[in-house]
Amino acid sequence: MNLALPWTPSYTQTSTEDDASSSITPEQTLAYWALAATIAFTVFVYSLEGNLDARQKESYNKTTFPKELALTVSQIDEVKENKKKKDNDSDADDDKPLLPQLQAKFKNAQSYGLDKIHFGMISSTYDTLESVLLLLLGFLPYMWDCSVAMGAKYDWTEENDEIKISLIFLALTTVVGTCTALPFELYSTFQIEKKHGFNKQTMGLFFSDKAKSLVLTMLIGGPFVALLLLIIQKSGPYFYLYVWAFMFCFSVIMMTVVPVVIMPLFNKYETLPEGDLKTRIYALADTLQYPLTKLFVMDGSKRSAHSNAFMFGFGKHKRIVLFDTLLTQVDSDEILAILGHELGHWKLGHTLSNFVITQVYFGAAFYIFSLCYTSTDLYAAFGFDDPDRPTPTIIALLLFFQTIWAPVDKALSFCLTVFSRHNEFAADRFSVDLDMSAKLQSGLCKIHLENLGAMCPDPWYSMYHYSHPPLVERLSAMMEMDKQKQKKE
Repeated sequence: MNLALPWTPSYTQTSTEDDASSSITPEQTLAYWALAATIAFTVFVYSLEGNLDARQKESYNKTTFPKELALTVSQIDEVKENKKKKDNDSDADDDKPLLPQLQAKFKNAQSYGLDKIHFGMISSTYDTLESVLLLLLGFLPYMWDCSVAMGAKYDWTEENDEIKISLIFLALTTVVGTCTALPFELYSTFQIEKKHGFNKQTMGLFFSDKAKSLVLTMLIGGPFVALLLLIIQKSGPYFYLYVWAFMFCFSVIMMTVVPVVIMPLFNKYETLPEGDLKTRIYALADTLQYPLTKLFVMDGSKRSAHSNAFMFGFGKHKRIVLFDTLLTQVDSDEILAILGHELGHWKLGHTLSNFVITQVYFGAAFYIFSLCYTSTDLYAAFGFDDPDRPTPTIIALLLFFQTIWAPVDKALSFCLTVFSRHNEFAADRFSVDLDMSAKLQSGLCKIHLENLGAMCPDPWYSMYHYSHPPLVERLSAMMEMDKQKQKKE
């Protein structure tokens, strides 16, 4: 391969390595720089994130419990102890001091984080090398030509049967991607997660989930891609408007179908048993005018000891799901406070705003794509350089999102992370206004404790990666909110 500009893949649709290089001239600016610029950006992102990983690794190597967290949690314990004395409550089990528990788990949390960051750095290095090599070798044009050859057995042609060939291409690349990712998924699940006591699934369940996911990808992803490509091809120069409408409808449909049809294929959902907790959750929902219709417990412990809770539903048919692990890790008051926080997201419009942002993202992305759609220079730079063959729409989409849109996507991703952290603080404030601050604080500590969350994350790493603020920041913010609230009262 000739590494002098312009860079071209080893495999192209038209010719040998030397001929392919000479077919692109400096006047074709996009084609001349596209491959080299894409690889440069890929390496830049890898270097940036690798540096942040190294900083986080240093944080995980610390052996001293963070002073700021110790001071903050000790104040929570002090408030709990004072309340216990005031209420003359002798239930020591529910009121064990949190600080000693966190300090006892600190070493384990550091070890867990260190194992994950080590694995993440190795995985990231592999992903970057794979991406660069596949670009240089011409993986996309090669796989497309293989798909064309397979389609030819059924008398399919690129001119008349592009969508059918695109589905073959999608299937082939999905299988390749699944196979290359599988060793990393197995190691993460059955080594790291198992070592630290989180993994509960068997090898059989793992591969059963993988098979179901692949089948669903084909059953849902296939028709979705086919319709998307058809709209782009048949809707003229303003196809992005029709694609935007299609993406909106598909999002709404999936919001309805996924929880009801797809999620039960992987987990068992049972109605929360009658009792005080259920009554109080429905009462909280009524107070906030949240149209809660069903309340489920999910058997999350079948796969992992990690805990969670989430809400879903469309319109006036909302549902809440509690992991069974959560019910054993925190008490009823803390569950209620956690749900108060989650309902705060809904009440404050965060759920709707995230949906709107997603739709605007799709609209902007496909509008920019419409401006680049006919750029043959871009596709030629990645090996699709035969002027006598049509550029496949699916290839145009993949290359657009991998090249021109990639820097935009990375910048938007960071902005959305910042926005998410802002929303988390706002939802915490909502819980404070509901007088649930103390229980939310203790609940967050317990969840952090049970999930071996990072107790002293690097500030730059957390700012870049964390959609939720670090524990100590949330606790400190809520304490400050409590003080402000008391002054007003």
